Amino acid sequence: MSLSKVVYTAEATVHGGREGHVESSDGILKLDLRLPKEMGGAGGASNPEQLFAAGYAACFEGAVRFVAGQKKVKLEDPSVHAKVGIGPREPTGFGIQVELDVSLPGIDKTLAQEIVDTAHNDICPYSHATRGNVDVTIKLV
Repeated sequence: MSLSKVVYTAEATVHGGREGHVESSDGILKLDLRLPKEMGGAGGASNPEQLFAAGYAACFEGAVRFVAGQKKVKLEDPSVHAKVGIGPREPTGFGIQVELDVSLPGIDKTLAQEIVDTAHNDICPYSHATRGNVDVTIKLV
């Protein structure tokens, strides 16, 4: 599916892969990257999985806020905690899986689930991008 209009384009360049450096074209994002200790690296710096987790969590919370606004529901301190796991996949290569823990304090459980489902199925671009490619589990906490 193509976009009807691109309203923003993010750009970043990496040199050195997982043992390198990433910088956004506007210079706001500047990070060293290191392979996590769990994957045999030194750790001590960010990695693609952390960046994906941060991006998905921020995007998903934005989608939740959007849906709540459409439904005229006032949210009190919502949060999204993302876990992105990486591991081998069959027959070759690596894959990721995602777990999103969504907290909507003070919201009726049924309404909260409806907001989260709509955010995931209809609004969040990360959810659209991962659908059919990445196992994504979403839990209300």
